Amino acid sequence: MSNTPDYTPPKVWTWTKPSGGHFASINRPVAGATHDHALPRGRHPLQLYSLATPNGVKVTVMLEELLAAGHSGAEYDAWLIRINEGDQFGSGFVDVNPNSKIPALLDCSGPEPVRVFESGAILLYLAEKFGAFVPTDPARRAECLSWLFWQVGSAPYLGGGFGHFYAYAPSKIEYAIDRFAMETKRQMDVLDRRLAEHRYVAGDEYTIADMAIWPWYGGMAKGLLYDAGEFLQVQDYRNVVRWADEIAARPAVQRGRMVNRVMGPLDSQLHERHDAGDFDTRTQDKLQPAA
Repeated sequence: MSNTPDYTPPKVWTWTKPSGGHFASINRPVAGATHDHALPRGRHPLQLYSLATPNGVKVTVMLEELLAAGHSGAEYDAWLIRINEGDQFGSGFVDVNPNSKIPALLDCSGPEPVRVFESGAILLYLAEKFGAFVPTDPARRAECLSWLFWQVGSAPYLGGGFGHFYAYAPSKIEYAIDRFAMETKRQMDVLDRRLAEHRYVAGDEYTIADMAIWPWYGGMAKGLLYDAGEFLQVQDYRNVVRWADEIAARPAVQRGRMVNRVMGPLDSQLHERHDAGDFDTRTQDKLQPAA
């Protein structure tokens, strides 16, 4: 790894050329829609527009956990948003999330649809709507929400910081990788110390805090993010690995990981989910044309 040549920022920054890197084609310094495209609607009360990134997985896991717990009102349609193709800049998606990031949720169970965007906000909205996976005791609830917002505040260091400069940037910048690797390891240590004393992140109860943190830090602990397990020595965080394995074994989590997934084995990809039976009949391996 090496540093780039010295760079002196101009007095006023202007966008003169694409930034390069993996997401250069969709990065821009302004908000709003780039094209007209109405979002589809299914028959269920909840309409999810997403992709199986760690932030997207949080919500599909929550919805599958709610259904597994007997909350039939949590039935949902999950529509695929291909962010590399700019689907998030369609007018319909921008109406649901003006920030043009997945996931976005429409709750159509009332007289007027309710939009919810930002993954942490969606988790909390669903937990309060169904009275599940968030403690009611004030002290335990505060602990749960503290860890939920810890993840919301910390993940940009892990994804937008470490992940970007380690895996996606057009050049390897030693200072940037060192800076974000150090912070990622510090966060993993925070979580590891917590899980040394508790089964789950917020205590002895499985909550939305676990659902928020697991796709990011559980994925990192299992070496599934950015192919960086050896680089960060993730096996040293034994408590995080133990917790990650326990969460991964939950059937609802396994189903949630499949929804809106477009990478990995074909039998793990359920591009759209409109019915519980889709897991058995509509994964990509079953939709491939016969040879």
